[in-house]
Amino acid sequence: MLTELHIENIAVIEKADIEFGKGLTVLTGETGAGKSIIIDSLGAVLGARTSRELVRSGAEYGIVSAVFETDAAKKWFEDNDFDPEDEIIIRRKISADGKNNCRVCGNPVTVAQLKQLGALLLDIHGQNDGRQLMDEASHRDYLDGFGRTDAQRAVFAEAYTAYTRCKKEIQQLSMDEDEKQRLSETLRARIEELEKAELKIGEEDELTARRDLLRNSEKLTEALDGAYSALYACDENAASLVDEASGLMARACQLSDELRETADIIDNASSLIYDAAERIRDFRDSLEFSPDEYDRLEARTALLKRLRRKYNADEEGLIKLLDDSQKELSTLEYSDDMLKKLEKKLSECIADCVKKAAELTSYRKAAAEKLEKRICSELKDLSMPSVRFKVDVQPLANAAGFDRTGADEVRFLISANAGMELGRISKIASGGELSRIMLAMKTAFSENDTVETMVFDEIDTGVSGIAAQRVGEKMSDLSCGKQVLCITHLPQIAALADCHDKIEKVERGGKTYTVINELDRQGRRMELARLHGGDVVTKTTLAGAEEQLSAADKYKLTRND
Repeated sequence: MLTELHIENIAVIEKADIEFGKGLTVLTGETGAGKSIIIDSLGAVLGARTSRELVRSGAEYGIVSAVFETDAAKKWFEDNDFDPEDEIIIRRKISADGKNNCRVCGNPVTVAQLKQLGALLLDIHGQNDGRQLMDEASHRDYLDGFGRTDAQRAVFAEAYTAYTRCKKEIQQLSMDEDEKQRLSETLRARIEELEKAELKIGEEDELTARRDLLRNSEKLTEALDGAYSALYACDENAASLVDEASGLMARACQLSDELRETADIIDNASSLIYDAAERIRDFRDSLEFSPDEYDRLEARTALLKRLRRKYNADEEGLIKLLDDSQKELSTLEYSDDMLKKLEKKLSECIADCVKKAAELTSYRKAAAEKLEKRICSELKDLSMPSVRFKVDVQPLANAAGFDRTGADEVRFLISANAGMELGRISKIASGGELSRIMLAMKTAFSENDTVETMVFDEIDTGVSGIAAQRVGEKMSDLSCGKQVLCITHLPQIAALADCHDKIEKVERGGKTYTVINELDRQGRRMELARLHGGDVVTKTTLAGAEEQLSAADKYKLTRND
């Protein structure tokens, strides 16, 4: 769960530290006080997209850090080769120039890695998420999430991949005869050109080195001749002089054994000089070349460069291109036979997809029945007693009868009031009903979700009265198994909090700041009275607030019993 949140230089928050505990934590405050900044900060520290505008005006950077105590991210730490910690400490620094610095337990990470980790730690339900229910394209994913159909979807996905691969191969082979003839001619010309070139890896470098050698052969020959003469060929060459010195040292050694080592050095030098002279002579002889060799080298180098430019590939790439072209030509020449085999294979792939899709459909329909009952039960708890909820699973209407998601169209239908026909959520549900439906779904899905912390940003949109009381009770119930954070304007929800933080905007020195304070019992009474009556806080509203707190305490005791 989330235990600490530190915010520094984010929007109107100069510095704030919030500690969180188990159960339901409620954050309240006037509109514009900075409640949404808490949500933005949580999103930022868990990898959401941010902008430089998030940094407090005049500050060089903003910082958000969060501490989690959970085992839910063990696999993430393994996948990223980090040692798991008892506490997960996440820190994100956002500079005014738009740069980001992200760390997890002191280790630098990318924003993408942070986002993957964040999905395991915290689920944020924003003010507009209920609108996602109007997008029927998302209904199938909601159903699959509830039904935990990952394994069945993976099996179908494998079959679908084989089907699409086979279709692509058929499309590549399916062309008219004129097009096939043009492609064949192009491939034959390319193959002939590359085969004629007799390509070898590294040849161009060898040719360039040999050409440069021949280009400078005159100067090189002159230098080699001079060196050979000095070592061996002139009247007083190094070899004869060293030989003479060697003979003299041999006589000297007869008179003094101490000179034996020096004599050996001179003998070794003599051998080295003779060896060097032979090497120079052999290399000099290798410089003899025919008058047209340089022209052949130039022509060959020019050919290799032309091929490299033409096909935008080096020698290794040209050899691979030749091999690929030969295979493609062979495929074309036998395309009719291959097409027949592929069409047979495609039929098998389609049959496999239909079979696997039917299995997935069976799981979805079973999950749909359970989801219908569960959502209806949850919505009745949320003051929608006459609700009917239907998960409509229909065959996919396309030529193949399936697509990458399976063979089903999934649509949620609802009747919010007695006597009303089932209809699309986008046509039937009001804003308050959307909020409650989403809360019901979050509650249902939470049983299969390993995320331990859930955040609701004004889930009470469009809700009031008894419905608001039921929403509060539902979140309080949900907080028995999850850590729940909720931003709200409703006293019915705030009264059920296990911890209540108030967010206020203040002015100091001509600047605006947001401060966050945890409320005690008396503070909660005052805040609930404000939520009821605004600036008009009287003994009556205070008494009502206390009564509401007492009722909430009683509800929690009854629930726990």
